[in-house]
Amino acid sequence: MKEIVFGDTAILYKRIGKNVAKIRKAKGISQLDLALAIGLKSVGLISVAEIYHNKKHFNIEHLDRIATILEVDICEFFKP
Repeated sequence: MKEIVFGDTAILYKRIGKNVAKIRKAKGISQLDLALAIGLKSVGLISVAEIYHNKKHFNIEHLDRIATILEVDICEFFKP
């Protein structure tokens, strides 16, 4: 069986956060508005996950909701 080598997940999480922030800003949506739209009570997760601070990141449910709110394909968050 072929050995699977996984990449650095921190790089992936940083890329996702950066893409979420870029798309959110391009759509003119604040971190607070996005947080409230996906069902959060504060901006905390959005602000730290966009910069991968303290290893905080978006989960797949967050990304699905964010993609819906921002009206983009979820794949956009994973692009280099």
